[in-house]
Amino acid sequence: MSLEGARRLAAALLGALLLAGLAPAGASAQQDIPGRFDFYVLSLSWSPTWCEDQGAGAEREPQCSRARPFAFVVHGLWPQYQRGFPQYCVRPAPYVPNDLLRAMTEVMPSRGLILHQWRKHGTCSGLGAQGYFDLVRRAKAKVAIPAEFQRLNTYRMVAPAEVEAAFRAANPGLAPDMISVDCDSRRLREVRICMSRDLAFTPCPEVDRRACRQNKVVMPPVRGG
Repeated sequence: MSLEGARRLAAALLGALLLAGLAPAGASAQQDIPGRFDFYVLSLSWSPTWCEDQGAGAEREPQCSRARPFAFVVHGLWPQYQRGFPQYCVRPAPYVPNDLLRAMTEVMPSRGLILHQWRKHGTCSGLGAQGYFDLVRRAKAKVAIPAEFQRLNTYRMVAPAEVEAAFRAANPGLAPDMISVDCDSRRLREVRICMSRDLAFTPCPEVDRRACRQNKVVMPPVRGG
């Protein structure tokens, strides 16, 4: 039996157990099956925040190199269910060629990040590595970064709603329930934009509910450049 066939059989058996009330507590019929999901989240990371989190180790990270002043970078393109998300859908994940890894560092500036995203999220897309990373590029190209956030030379305090509004103004058709800002206790970390499987902007109530609740957050400046 193929891997896909085995996964489908497991999902069917679990579904039957759920109906019979015999499944373990917390079990779900929603399985981590490649290609079986509802929409994508394009996660754009504010690279300076991530680099600050690395402390002294940031100097060893290509993403934090002062020779390349990264601002918003692609964290990942994540298949999602309406509630929850699949992950690690193929174990072990198929091989990613070195030339593809090198090409993707223009978009996701860390080989480790690229490989992690492929293993955890890309394998759930139902696409091969080339197809998935081509889709990541297309998703990124669909989103215009507001001019005011393409580079920051000093620390800036912002309201999450202000960042959302700037992205919406730069991207016609992007509604309030299609975007969320993520933060830690004091800094902006990411902007997350929901897209349909054909990369049209789409509502995502669950993602929107998890948005940053701080009134103000800081955006650290880009590094060097």
